[in-house]
Amino acid sequence: MAEQKAQKGTRAFRHLSIFLGSAISLWSAAAVLSGLAQVNWQVSELVRQYLVAVGLMQEFHTFVDFYTHIKGVEYIIAVMFLVGFPVFYSNLNKTNEATETSA
Repeated sequence: MAEQKAQKGTRAFRHLSIFLGSAISLWSAAAVLSGLAQVNWQVSELVRQYLVAVGLMQEFHTFVDFYTHIKGVEYIIAVMFLVGFPVFYSNLNKTNEATETSA
């Protein structure tokens, strides 16, 4: 008896998850298709607008804005290198006790 109730609960959960997954899939497909229709069926323009909206990409209106952004990225890369290279070098030249005993 308890096994049948467990099977009914599992079956109901399976059907509910399939229904919710289907509803979310239909909603997301409709959202993508309506977005594509608004940008004249250009996938790259839809991706660009999404990246700008999320904040992963910026629109620069002047050359100075663009250059300031690039300079900031260069500074971040330089700091990462200055921190990462000594760590990499120390790991590369680390001596193992096993290699010392065999030599």
